[in-house]
Amino acid sequence: MNKQDKKISALVITYNEIGYIEKCIESIAFADEIIVVDSYSTDGTYEYLLEHPQVKVIQHPFENFTLQKSYALKQASHDWVLFTDADEIVTPDLRDEIVKTVTGNAEHVAYWFYRKFMFQDEPLKFSGWQTDKNYRLFRKTKAHFTDKKIVHETLVVDGSCGILEEKLIHRCYKNYEDYKGKMLRYGRLKAKEDFYRERKFSYFFMVLKPFWKFFNHYILRLGFLDGEKGITVCYLNALGDFERYKELQRLEKKNELAYYLLMP
Repeated sequence: MNKQDKKISALVITYNEIGYIEKCIESIAFADEIIVVDSYSTDGTYEYLLEHPQVKVIQHPFENFTLQKSYALKQASHDWVLFTDADEIVTPDLRDEIVKTVTGNAEHVAYWFYRKFMFQDEPLKFSGWQTDKNYRLFRKTKAHFTDKKIVHETLVVDGSCGILEEKLIHRCYKNYEDYKGKMLRYGRLKAKEDFYRERKFSYFFMVLKPFWKFFNHYILRLGFLDGEKGITVCYLNALGDFERYKELQRLEKKNELAYYLLMP
């Protein structure tokens, strides 16, 4: 690789991320370019990014996470891409590991990052998140987001993968209403994904899936060791699953009504 091939494009997608995005941008300032794709924020996020000297911000309508991230990926000038969420922070140690990996002879074309979850300003050590990892650093010529998922987007990698040792900070929980809204939005998007795949609504799964999610994260994945934080997060995660089936039921009824109205 020549010097140009070892440059990094940092990518972020945003919507109403004031309070999060500032620290995210500060932590990825070492990248050779920072590109943010904003979904027409109304809380000052876009204006903040527009004034930032290191950031190129583009407004683009949001349809789903996969399409938005795929669009952002196309904007990158460099082959190596560092993709972070607006509520994530690259620590100094992780920054050094990223730079060393890219500027050295990288063994792999993509790297997983483990994440350290933060409940406000306190670490969330259990509650199902202790083994969470995501692709965050990869070569764009060797990877793409599959169009089979519209939430919890999945990267398809053509080549070998590695795992970086340092963790990415994920400030997942700002306050109750913010996290609840996030889980409900994810649930609705998952319902659309199910609907497009022709998965049928079931009252059985509407009851079972949220119950299992809470039991799995709170008991089996040791959420109870996180105290009140664990109860809150596990409950809201289960609520997201309930919303998924509630929305799927609504989509099916809407589709059935449209069918009957169109019948001669």
